Amino acid sequence: MHILITAGPTREPIDGVRYLSNRSSGKMGLAIAQAAIEAGHEVTLLLGPIGDVRLHEEILVQRFESCSDLEALLAEHWPAHDLLIMAAAVADYRPNQWHDGKLERGKDMMLHLTPTPDLVKQAAQSKLAHQRVVAFALEDAAVLIERATAKMKRKGVDAIVANPLATMDAPDISPTWITADGSSLALDAMDKTAFARRLVAMATAL
Repeated sequence: MHILITAGPTREPIDGVRYLSNRSSGKMGLAIAQAAIEAGHEVTLLLGPIGDVRLHEEILVQRFESCSDLEALLAEHWPAHDLLIMAAAVADYRPNQWHDGKLERGKDMMLHLTPTPDLVKQAAQSKLAHQRVVAFALEDAAVLIERATAKMKRKGVDAIVANPLATMDAPDISPTWITADGSSLALDAMDKTAFARRLVAMATAL
């Protein structure tokens, strides 16, 4: 199977020096890519700005910085793949104006933000009959399942990994696997490497 995986954060530029980003380390996406290649699949990894990493030599890696970069890479690579696992933490908003050079420090500044394109929804809407899309949802535990299920339906994906906020930056993950047919599976806490293997097995069986 040809699997396309996204990992890491996006950086949305404010000026030539500053940007909006998030705390994503990309570790989950990297673990999924490694698990997929170990399972014998062909893997393309779209990787955000997380620094240098060591990856299996057979993983095709394409780098992105911004949401626009990732949007272009998805348009290029998604049609040739069977499964998309969207583990990247794409910014929900970006500055509506980019300033050349560096903005001077001084008076208060108002930053106008506009929503970024919904890349998961775009991929789900463009998929062919044989293609599957898996998304992630990071939410507070009290509303995790409700919001993850709503996100899955709203975006039209085949399955979603519901992940509580408390696991951010933690070595372990305590996810719930929810599929479009209405089934769900709450998994015990496990490290990200173990979950990546489990996820690849479940996603390729969709």
